[in-house]
Amino acid sequence: MKDTMLKYYIKMQNLLSGDEGQDLVEYALVVALIALAATAGMKTLASDLSTAFSSIGTTINGDV
Repeated sequence: MKDTMLKYYIKMQNLLSGDEGQDLVEYALVVALIALAATAGMKTLASDLSTAFSSIGTTINGDV
């Protein structure tokens, strides 16, 4: 019985001390940061594109 309990104890210690899951969390944080930056950049890009297309449309209408 003591041997079985010792084996379970050792297995639990190995599971708790493992750092395999830490890499997954770090990658998830990096992906979240990239998504946040992309979302913030999209607003600026959208307004710049809108301004550019408005300028092009005004130029085309003036020439026609």
